[in-house]
This record gives sequence, structure tokens and C-alpha cells, in this order.
Amino acid sequence: MGPHPAVAAIRLAVRRVLHDILNDHQPSDIAAQGSHERPPAPLVLVACSGGADSMALASALAFEAPRLGLRAGGVTVDHGLQPGSDERADEVVLRLRGLGLDPVEATAVTVGREGGPEAAARDARYAALDAAAERHAATAILLGHTRDDQAETVLLGLARGSGIRSLSGMAAVSGTGGRYRRPFLQLDRQTARKACMVQSLPVWDDPHNADPAYTRSRLRHEGLPALEKALGKGVVEALARTAQLSRDDADALDAWAGQAEAAVRDATGLLECAKLYALPPAVRRRVLRRAAIEAGAPAGSLFARHIEEVDRLITGWRGQGGINLPGKVVAQRQGGRLVIRQG
Repeated sequence: MGPHPAVAAIRLAVRRVLHDILNDHQPSDIAAQGSHERPPAPLVLVACSGGADSMALASALAFEAPRLGLRAGGVTVDHGLQPGSDERADEVVLRLRGLGLDPVEATAVTVGREGGPEAAARDARYAALDAAAERHAATAILLGHTRDDQAETVLLGLARGSGIRSLSGMAAVSGTGGRYRRPFLQLDRQTARKACMVQSLPVWDDPHNADPAYTRSRLRHEGLPALEKALGKGVVEALARTAQLSRDDADALDAWAGQAEAAVRDATGLLECAKLYALPPAVRRRVLRRAAIEAGAPAGSLFARHIEEVDRLITGWRGQGGINLPGKVVAQRQGGRLVIRQG
């Protein structure tokens, strides 16, 4: 008799991603291949909070990695936001070791205040995971985000009103060199929880996940249930599908903008307003955003409203002055050319 359907589902999701990792990281060092020493098997880490999603992921990685000749380890991040969080992290380390993962470590971070508590905790967590990957020379880090997390991310993007890229949610592969992989984006949270239950894996429910002070928590416990009540049970799946379709569209528009950028510059490299005007708005605004970032505007501080103001220099030209952008960058129109540079 095979494993429980929930366990089979999480293992299959992880197996597929591990195959992708192996295909993406075929040994290319001829010298290493020519020597008698075999290079060590690639290491895949799981980021684990001790919650149901990441514990299910850790159990599936521990089961699948050895079968594919991969090493499997784990890292848990102690955000220090609750009393006893260090003891909680030590407990997670023991659980991961109990699954057979090695190396396993807990890493403590200091959470700043920039961008609000959720964003600050996320930034600190990814910085710690990046550092752990470098320290252990890990090929990839698996993250336990589920289809439900994806649906929440799409709704948060919708509320920000910041365009199709924010509706595309979390990527299955992201980070430096495709370091981060999210095997569970097609699985719901319930499947992960069920997989933990049938394997008798203890899970920890983070009180922050139920704290109404956090936007995502309110969305999870009030917003999505209200939407499901009004629109039916398929909302989460539909939002996750929207994320994938939006991502494909955004990628296509980004590629188009990359090609258009060379075509709208003159011989000296300045942007020609007439040629920019001829582009579709979605492509033109991407070209403008890229040009602003190239001139020194920080991507994280550059919002849709900034780009819309610059766009008006092209589409609503009435002799207006320069537009001030983050990073002390100024965009101004000069003799049929758009000049974007640090002021």
C-alpha cells in the first residue's frame, strides 16, 4: 500500500523540483570531472519555521533527496519577535535532524522597521537564508509557500494597484541564480497540514499568523473566507491561476520593453520622445522605469505614480518642468529627447 494521498502529493511536488535543480546544475567543471575526486553531492536546504507547510516540505525533502543522490539540510530563522523564539528555533532544529536532515542550523536575525513589520521580517529572513546558502554552498533553498499563500499575495498586489507584475504573485523559481524554489505553489495549505498529521509530525502555529494587526493575517482569516462565501470555493485556485497568467504576460512585456529600449534611443543614447510615444503604454512605461533605475533610482522606491508622471512628459507635453524621482534622479524633456539622470 502506497503513502497517504497528501504525503504522495507533497513528495511528487518536491521530486519534480529536485529533478529541475539537478537539470539546472549539471557539473560543468571539466577539471573537477577529470580528477579522481568526485565532487560532493549538491546540497538542497529547506527553510523551516516549524509550521505545517514547511514541516511537510522538510519531510518530503528528507524522503526524496537521498533517492536522487542529493544532500538535504535545513535552516530555521529566529526573528526574535516573541519571547522564547530561540527555544522554538532549537526545537525546529531537533525536528529537522530527526527527519535525517544534515546540516541543520538555527540563525537569529534582528528585524528592522523599514516598510512595516511584515516587510522588515521578510527582508531579514531572506538575508539570513542567503547567508546560510553561501555558508553551506547550497545549490538551492526550498520554501513552503502554498497555493493559499499565492492567492493572498495576489490580493495584496491588487490592493496596492501597482500593475500586472504585482498580480503575478510569487515565482516558482527566484533569487540569485534561481536559488529559491517553491514546490508547493500548486498545492493547498490543507494538503500540507494533512501530510503532517498522517506522518505524526508536530507543527507549530505562529501566533502572528492569527494576529489581526498583520494585513496578511486579516486577509487569511477574514478577507478570503468572505470572498469564498460570496463567490464560491474556487477563489483560491482562480487567484493562483491569475498569478501564473499575469506572470507570463508581465514576462512577455518585459522582454518586449527590453527590445524596444534600443530602438527608441538616438545615436547618442538619449530616448527619443516621438518613438516612445509610438509604443503601447505598457511597453513605454517599462522602458521609462528601466531608464530611471539605470540612472540611479532605487527600484523599491519607484512607484507607478512616478512612472506615470514621467510618461506625461511624452504623452501630455505642455512645456512642464522636470520630474523628481527617488534617488535624486530627474527626468526632463529637452528638444524632443527625454533625459533621465541624477540631478
